[in-house]
Amino acid sequence: MNAKNESLQELQHIKKMMERSTKFSSLSGLSGVAAGTCALVGVWFAVRSIADWKSSHVNNPEAPMEELATQLLLIAVATFIAAVISAFIFIYLRCKKLDIPVLGMSARRVIINIAIPLFMGSLFVFRLATTGAYNLIPPACLIFYGLGLVNASKYTLNVVRYLGFTQLIIGVINLLVLGYGLIFWGVGFGLIHIIYGVIIWWKYEKNGSEQFTRSANE
Repeated sequence: MNAKNESLQELQHIKKMMERSTKFSSLSGLSGVAAGTCALVGVWFAVRSIADWKSSHVNNPEAPMEELATQLLLIAVATFIAAVISAFIFIYLRCKKLDIPVLGMSARRVIINIAIPLFMGSLFVFRLATTGAYNLIPPACLIFYGLGLVNASKYTLNVVRYLGFTQLIIGVINLLVLGYGLIFWGVGFGLIHIIYGVIIWWKYEKNGSEQFTRSANE
């Protein structure tokens, strides 16, 4: 009987090891906090740009918005680059601490599965911009990003799936309440990232790398 129990335990241990080898469990909560902070800073710059544009065109409310749209696009691109770089730095440090390859097979699966919805979403957003449907751009970004997170979550921490669902909900709400895109961007890409980053840090990293690795697939 004891031999049978030992065999079952050994099989369960092997199963868990195989699951861990297929999942990228080295996400850093601080990467989420950093990305969220970058998003909030980007929203602040965007608000300032809109306010400056309105003040300079106070006597011409029908002025074309191409100049403002270009400024907002540059802010969005700079924010995205800063968020990706800052998030990668913390993930890299986490992987080094756990002695796990940064771009191993599991990490590549995550990147590919999140990149497909983001790429298609970028084409959709570009088309929205060329047609002047600016109010639809923020909810579209949130929805496609949420889809990417849900799609990639099967190869990483389960909490990423809930982060994706949260982004989807915020994006759908923004669809119903157009005209407040920067607020929803700040909440979705900024505040929610920070909250989930803290959750990941508290649940998986606070007690050390051993606890993190053991709990990654719970």
